[in-house]
Amino acid sequence: MSDPKKLSKAFLLFDQANSEDPNQEEYLGKTYPKELLYAMRMTERLGSYAPNAHEALQLTARCQHIRRWEIPRDSYPMDRIGYLKWRQELKKFHVQKASEILKEVGYEADIIEKVSFLLEKKQLKKNEDTQTLEDVICLVFLEFYLEPFSEKHPDEKSLEILQKTWRKMSGKGQQAALDLPLSKKAYELVAKAIKE
Repeated sequence: MSDPKKLSKAFLLFDQANSEDPNQEEYLGKTYPKELLYAMRMTERLGSYAPNAHEALQLTARCQHIRRWEIPRDSYPMDRIGYLKWRQELKKFHVQKASEILKEVGYEADIIEKVSFLLEKKQLKKNEDTQTLEDVICLVFLEFYLEPFSEKHPDEKSLEILQKTWRKMSGKGQQAALDLPLSKKAYELVAKAIKE
């Protein structure tokens, strides 16, 4: 059974950790620490995409990028190998930070193990919860981060990222993506990526 008090306490501690992000993002006239805003968007999208998501999945969505700024991308070589190493280190780091908070809140080992499993994206395409998390990550990227990304990179790079994103999603996730309130430019990029 889910424990609403523990869940609220964990969310509070995750949010406190992410509130220390020195990177800021403006949204609807308000400025937020970047990873706090990301965590809020993840929770909101999970709530609409999978309203019956169990506790471990709710926890994972909220802490998916916990304190990510502490391991910046440019601390690794700016090539494919460097990128993959950075991603692997991030996963371990997120598991460590999330587990510390979940233990502090009083969660049992089985929930902490489930959150760790999901943070490491294990069994993508095979495990329903991992796939749901990946769909939510992709939907949040498409809705809020695709357009800023596309403004900084050539169309070919944006299309390549979009095609990789699309392949990671389930059929349900892809359908939800087509229903997102995307800008004209973002929608055109998605449409082109799907066709190619």
